[in-house]
Amino acid sequence: MSIFGALRSGVSGLFAQSQSLATTADNIANVNTTGYKVNRIQFNTLVTNSASTTLFSSGGVQSRVARDNDIQGLLAASANATDLAVVGQGFFTVTDEVTFNETSGRFEPTGNIFFTRAGEFRTDQDGNLVNAAGFFLTGWPRNAADTGFEVTTVPNAFSAVNTSSSSAVATPTTEVEISSNLPAASATGDSFDVALQVFNRQGGQRTLTVTFTRNSAVDTWDVSAELVGGGQFVDIDVNNDGTDQSGSFDTNGDGLLDDDERAAIPDVGAAGSNASYAAADLDLEALVGTRSIASLGQITFNADGSIATTTFNSAGGDIAFGNATTSDMNFLIDFDANSATDDDLVPITLNLGTLNGTDGMSQFDGANVINNLDQNGRQFGSLTGVTVSDDGIVTALFDNGVTREIFQVPITTFNNPNALTPLSGNVFIQTDASGQPVPRVAGTGGSGAISPSSLEQSTVDIADEFTKLIITQRAFSANTRTITTADELLDELIRTIR
Repeated sequence: MSIFGALRSGVSGLFAQSQSLATTADNIANVNTTGYKVNRIQFNTLVTNSASTTLFSSGGVQSRVARDNDIQGLLAASANATDLAVVGQGFFTVTDEVTFNETSGRFEPTGNIFFTRAGEFRTDQDGNLVNAAGFFLTGWPRNAADTGFEVTTVPNAFSAVNTSSSSAVATPTTEVEISSNLPAASATGDSFDVALQVFNRQGGQRTLTVTFTRNSAVDTWDVSAELVGGGQFVDIDVNNDGTDQSGSFDTNGDGLLDDDERAAIPDVGAAGSNASYAAADLDLEALVGTRSIASLGQITFNADGSIATTTFNSAGGDIAFGNATTSDMNFLIDFDANSATDDDLVPITLNLGTLNGTDGMSQFDGANVINNLDQNGRQFGSLTGVTVSDDGIVTALFDNGVTREIFQVPITTFNNPNALTPLSGNVFIQTDASGQPVPRVAGTGGSGAISPSSLEQSTVDIADEFTKLIITQRAFSANTRTITTADELLDELIRTIR
């Protein structure tokens, strides 16, 4: 009887509308969740097959969740440089756990790999970029040769984006540019100095003085340079492995010992470091050969073995000795070795401009004027922040003006992003229906670009959700009326047999 079918149809309608209500409620709850993608309920007919072509067989309705993961949300500006948004298709690749690798010096993923559009990243205590849900942003690190990034298409081979490895940096001076006018009326032997500050590998500042001296030849100048504090090379020979040296001594009439002791430094540090020789043990053994004693005598020992008094039965009378004591000894160390090397030198190129050009040196009738003075070194600098470009390159900024590219954040795309399964923390995992993840350079191959200092807003339209609430409520009420009507009909049928 179709009345029972109507009851079942009403029940299926109630279930479907309750699913719609739950989806709408979840959308409204996440109206302010960064990167949230709205969920929708799709209704499908449920038909019961019947052999009869004249009788209607009621079925009902079934519902399924449709995810719109590929819909772009609005962007909101942020004051934080590590707040990132994807403009277009694709996701950030994140992980829930990282471990520091001593060999590579990086934090590498050891947990599960997820994908997200929530780019609200902050640095943790280790310098890793982590979003509000605790997921670590991963990407391609700069290679060891500093010529590019270690690009890989395997998300598990990414590294956590970390800024602590670039906490400080100094750039040595390798080029000096000078543009100046040398007076044409200068006499032979006249000289002009140009001084500027340059930097070594450790960021130490030195004064470089470049001297131009007029030569006796026509329109010819000699150029020399002096680095204040640079000093001269001194040959210092140090034996790396020392050996003990034997010595001998003779007692003189005063009872003093004369000895030349030699010591060797047991190890040599790196060039430019300090070395010290703290102490040495002096072992004095009896001289092999003739021994002579001026006069015979006797030595008296205490019970503990120490010498109490020694009495000589000679005309010199009695001489008393106390217990032996130690005394300080002074050493004169003579450095003598052949394997020492100087520190790693940094050559400095002097750029005086283009020959016959206007960007360098000139010789006109006038005063000595410096037009341009520059060098490419930088003092020691500390990390002040990072920036991210639209193609995902993370650049470290230092307070000495130096910038350094340290990571590149890829954008991962899928053939069917709407088939990704959402999990807690506003992340997704891949499924068979979504296809394999394809990491790409942001803005290439159909992937979206990265918008720094921006956050993608939720795609929930609150007005649309409230409208759905009204429709869902009315549809639910209508389905309850179907059930009560069918119930009344059954009640009427039962009363007919009373």
